Amino acid sequence: MSTLKISDLHVSVETDQGTKQILRGVDLTINEGEIHAVMGPNGSGKSTLAYAIAGHPKYTVDSGSITLDGEEVLEMSVDERAKAGLFLAMQYPVEIPGVTNSNFLRTAKTAIAGEAPAIRTWVKDVRGAMEKLRMDSSFAERNVNEGFSGGEKKRNEILQLELLKPRFAVLDETDSGLDVDALKIVSEGVNRAKAETGLGILLITHYTRILRYIKPDFVHVFVAGRVAEEGGPELADQLENEGYDRFLTSASA
Repeated sequence: MSTLKISDLHVSVETDQGTKQILRGVDLTINEGEIHAVMGPNGSGKSTLAYAIAGHPKYTVDSGSITLDGEEVLEMSVDERAKAGLFLAMQYPVEIPGVTNSNFLRTAKTAIAGEAPAIRTWVKDVRGAMEKLRMDSSFAERNVNEGFSGGEKKRNEILQLELLKPRFAVLDETDSGLDVDALKIVSEGVNRAKAETGLGILLITHYTRILRYIKPDFVHVFVAGRVAEEGGPELADQLENEGYDRFLTSASA
């Protein structure tokens, strides 16, 4: 069984006011096939955790470790992390002018698999995944995310997830900006990917609405760069009813 383990992770970032520590000792273990929801108020460090796992150069890991099946992820380059089976669906997916979706996907699949997929099978897989996500076939030849709406960008992220088949996926506020229909379609895509590959998922969100479709096994509450509380799905329901006030009060005390 594959395991992604985060141990005593401290992360900082440079700001106009100097170095700011964001994560202050995060411990989190995700096993293959598990869904972990990370919730918390703005500025609590949720997205910082996602980018630290992915290897974003803006974020400096001051101490701690991230291991994938015992191998130190922090020693890997960004592309090595992807090849090892890590995937990040970004809160704000970037546009890549001049690169079509189809070329991007096939290049990424080739890099991860070590060989190019057979054209006929690949085209069939791409078309099938796009149909399930209710994406028009024309999106295959459009430049990556260029001119896409917010919902279309999020569907495109899940298209990548379904086709690249990572071992662990970090979904950074995938639900933000989605209407009810798009949220359901995107969630169904995530659930399909998990059913087909058994991947582990770290789902970062503010709200419980996506958790109605993607059922977490564990819920972690982030406050001030630390895990303030952990529990099962019932903890998300509690947060929906009570909010984060009690955590913020204790953090500032």
